[in-house]
Amino acid sequence: MSSDGRGGPSALDAAADDWLVAKARSGSMDAWEVLIHRHRDRIYRIALRMVGSPEDAEDIAQDVVLQLWTALASFAGNSMFTTWLYRVVVNRCINHVTGSRRHDELAESDLAPAPGADDQAVARHRLRAAISAVLDLPPELRAAIVLVDIEQLSYHEAAAILDIPESTVRGRLHRARRRLLDHLQAWT
Repeated sequence: MSSDGRGGPSALDAAADDWLVAKARSGSMDAWEVLIHRHRDRIYRIALRMVGSPEDAEDIAQDVVLQLWTALASFAGNSMFTTWLYRVVVNRCINHVTGSRRHDELAESDLAPAPGADDQAVARHRLRAAISAVLDLPPELRAAIVLVDIEQLSYHEAAAILDIPESTVRGRLHRARRRLLDHLQAWT
């Protein structure tokens, strides 16, 4: 999927999504499958970054795909399909995080081993600390970091997805970045 350089969809992608949504809403399973295929990786990626567990992210992605089939009828088209889709994914992740309040630590085997390399061992620890710091953020701060800093969406796009003003996105990002900086201070 091409993008506008910040991770968001281009006008051509948005037009394709609009066409596919219209076809899917009229009952075309082929259009539905293409629409899901276009966005499945992004759904999973956002879920993984929000919940931190590949298994939970896969479960959430599957739930979202199933939910979208029934929820597509409620998509009014007042925003881009991707904005609506991201909102569904982020809300499902926030519900999961606040409902479970746990996340699995990364296992040593999840990271690429590099025997005898002190620099790579330090890098693995930094990576673990960074992932842990993001996962320890409250869900509303984590969503802002994932959408803007990791997914590279604009403040405007993140605000639309989270259904909050841009100024609130900026405030959440400021608080999240401050917490991450404080948490990761030992690694600087």
